[in-house]
Amino acid sequence: MKLKSILSAAFVATLLFSCGNDKAEKPATQETAKAETAFDFNVEQFADIKILRYQIPGWENLTLKEQKLVYYLTQAGLAGRDIMWDQNYRHNLKIRKALENIYTNFSGDKATADWKAFDAYIKRVWFSNGIHHHYSNDKLKPDFSKEYLQEIMTATNTTLAGEAFNVLFNDTDSKKVNLSKGVDNVALSAVNFYGPGVTNADVESFYKKMKSPNPDKPLSYGLNSQLVKENGVLKERVYKSGGLYGAAIDQIVKWLELAKGVAENKEQGTALGLLIRYYKTGDLQTWDNYNVAWTAATAGNVDYINSFIEVYNDPLGYRGSYETVVQINDFDMSAKMAVLSENAQWFEDNSPLMDAHKKKNVVGVTYKVVNVAGEAGDASPSTPIGVNLPNANWIRAAVGSKSVSLGNIIHAYNNAGSTGRLKEFVNDDQEYILEEKYGQIADKLHTALHEVIGHASGQLNPGVGETKETLKNYASTLEEGRADLVGLYYLYNPKIQDLGLVDDWENVGMAAYDGYIRNGLMTQLIRLNIGDEVEEAHMRNRQWVSAWVFEKGKADNVIEKITRDGKTYFNINDYEKLHSLFGELLRETQRIKSEGDYKAVEDLVEGYGVKVDQAIHKEVLERNKQFTSPAYSGFVNPVLVPETNADGEITAIKVTQPESFDGQMLFYSKNYSFLPEVN
Repeated sequence: MKLKSILSAAFVATLLFSCGNDKAEKPATQETAKAETAFDFNVEQFADIKILRYQIPGWENLTLKEQKLVYYLTQAGLAGRDIMWDQNYRHNLKIRKALENIYTNFSGDKATADWKAFDAYIKRVWFSNGIHHHYSNDKLKPDFSKEYLQEIMTATNTTLAGEAFNVLFNDTDSKKVNLSKGVDNVALSAVNFYGPGVTNADVESFYKKMKSPNPDKPLSYGLNSQLVKENGVLKERVYKSGGLYGAAIDQIVKWLELAKGVAENKEQGTALGLLIRYYKTGDLQTWDNYNVAWTAATAGNVDYINSFIEVYNDPLGYRGSYETVVQINDFDMSAKMAVLSENAQWFEDNSPLMDAHKKKNVVGVTYKVVNVAGEAGDASPSTPIGVNLPNANWIRAAVGSKSVSLGNIIHAYNNAGSTGRLKEFVNDDQEYILEEKYGQIADKLHTALHEVIGHASGQLNPGVGETKETLKNYASTLEEGRADLVGLYYLYNPKIQDLGLVDDWENVGMAAYDGYIRNGLMTQLIRLNIGDEVEEAHMRNRQWVSAWVFEKGKADNVIEKITRDGKTYFNINDYEKLHSLFGELLRETQRIKSEGDYKAVEDLVEGYGVKVDQAIHKEVLERNKQFTSPAYSGFVNPVLVPETNADGEITAIKVTQPESFDGQMLFYSKNYSFLPEVN
């Protein structure tokens, strides 16, 4: 499970929170920017997006062997990049090839409004890994005409015909993931996890027949496959060598084998070996074996996330999107925050959950602050800021989990420049001062509590199925909201000061509560168009959490809605009572998960998390017009450049920065395109 950044770079602080063959195939060197004395985090901005850079602190402290490990793992991640494009939509690779051919070969007038619209459109497509918005899931609408596209296609000898051309301009496949109530979510979602004609009922029926060999350790059926109908019969196309996406997977395996050859220790090598076997076979038992080994492999300076993992893009929560993150430990911050892992049982024992829903033995929760060295797939260019894996409930209960906070990503967000939005939306000077002084530590601590304590907390009742089966299309938002509530409950608690995590628990908690309510009820709405409902799982959970406590606290005026000079503000009058309300909602969300209460989660999410107050939304958008900084931010990756001797052996690996966003995207397409246009 991953925690996504809430808004743009400038707004995040206000809203969160062995031996082997060393020879490797060396990819072409990417053109990079000149080194700068003062690091420039900003690359460019277009449409609603801002592109940033990030650094890799501690790189020079790694041994050459460790640097090789990082390099091989980042190459493995990039090798599978096109899998994510194809998973997102069946025509994405064909469309991308056409758009890139136009972009690189057009020699006509680039000063026209049409070309500028095309320039912005292709960059939006690159950012979203396809033609649907990375966050809202709506299809991206070109601000140029069909006729203009045909004109520049002709000028560049580009071919794009039929449905792949028409879909750019019509209403077909308008939503990548459709989570609306009362519709066939699978049939109405454009995501390429299901073939034509497959319905919600088909999916539920198909997997209901599958029984795990050990019911106490249920396999993640559907995680690594596409479900299609052939002659009316449902069948899986499994992602593996020789199967669906096999050409890219073989490249991933090649680099993982090199990584295994320079593993830091036996445990890490064993886990990499199992991941390789999983990619070769597609066997879900091997996937579980790998996750157990990977979770237990906590020693070393380098770690990684790799494979088909998060299920947010599947409307029914079965299929995993391809994702990789390669990371280096931040030892100083990890040591400071490890105290959360060491006290995980205290947090569980003292939570407001029903006793039957508390874990009696919280095991193996490891928390580290890490510095990202490279990302691909679902993690790039739009990246999480925190990750807690594995996702399987039984592994988390029996073995534990790994929680990481992506320290250099958060640092880049927080240092990319201020927009002034905070002053516009805070109610008074006290709220502003609290955010300025305590906002960043509150965000960092909320991320840590969300990932370490939140996702590790609670247990299912005996006999209750996996959450994706019981809560269906509401599973992801329920889990993210539940983890948020754990963090919120403990952010306003003297225990975090007793543990040495903060100097003033009360002010940190107040800043955290102010920011969460401000965002959940107002500021996150800048990401939506007028008339939209909330679709994305994390946005939904922030709204239903905030709206629920606002409504339940009305009798005591816990949160006051204030109108001043035609502007709306939300002011917290009683932080103690709000803390209690967060506890009540946490208890209820855990009950829903533990009991698999679909009716209750449907009422909660639909009642509080989907509909938007249109008057406030219109007002927020109007107030936001004065700010030029986009609502979303993402990143280009640093470039790892290997240097070799006459025998082709790597002797050093240098870190450089990409010169531009379009340069990196074109470089990736040239060097890491291993899939055909149609898969």
